[in-house]
Amino acid sequence: MTESHVALVTGASSGIGEAAAVALAEAGWTVVGAARRLERLESLRTKGVTPHVVDVSDDDSMVTLVDDVVAEHGRIDVLVNNAGYSVFGAVEDVPVEVARRQLEVNVLGLSRMSQLVLPHMRAAGAGRIINIASVAGHVSEPLGGWYHASKYAVEALSDAMRMELAPHGVRVAIIEPGAIRTEFGDIAADSLAEYSGSGAYAAQARRMARAHERMFGADAAEVDVVVDAIVHAATARRPRSRYQVPASARAMVAATKVVPSPVMDAVMGRMFGTHRR
Repeated sequence: MTESHVALVTGASSGIGEAAAVALAEAGWTVVGAARRLERLESLRTKGVTPHVVDVSDDDSMVTLVDDVVAEHGRIDVLVNNAGYSVFGAVEDVPVEVARRQLEVNVLGLSRMSQLVLPHMRAAGAGRIINIASVAGHVSEPLGGWYHASKYAVEALSDAMRMELAPHGVRVAIIEPGAIRTEFGDIAADSLAEYSGSGAYAAQARRMARAHERMFGADAAEVDVVVDAIVHAATARRPRSRYQVPASARAMVAATKVVPSPVMDAVMGRMFGTHRR
């Protein structure tokens, strides 16, 4: 792809989205990085990324973003749907309105952003949509039901979109990170404490918070492995349908295909303290 190609990255204020936006800009792309808070995006200007405000739970905000990018640059060649967040806590404990917000952002926001860019991509006969899913879309942890539900939904939507859009020259790729060194562990721990920090699931919540601290801390892979996958999906002549990174993520997904559910439950029980009393 050439310098004239335009990438739009949501959730670009930190973590994977920020690093991906910068990497694409360094590769010579025109990049628009979008997130809810403009002040957290301003540092991207010095790295060749144009910041733009968007709230992927607000339709007017998303429409304005896509209209502005097309008006300014005339096209959108790649959409990286990275905006999202995690809510952890027992299914019984998490309020329905909180669960609804999780699905609104992680699933419907991604879908609506795709709807808005697709007419432009179909008209061009080319384009790429890169959806940031997770190994959490293949295997569920206890106290993560609503987050996992959102990522399973992203997997299903992406598979359908890939087949629907193939005749129009638009490719869809799914990025499935495993344990990456980001703010994920801290955010998950905060919601575990908020929704299940007391009551019937408190012991599980404490143990899971400690496990996440290990998984997403020193033992986690660097964000670069995810960024490399995103750049490959955006630029390769034949991008893969799925990118599972790092290698441990591929191993985990492979295990879900062959390991019986009772065995997987036992493994999770040892990790997160969910053995039956």
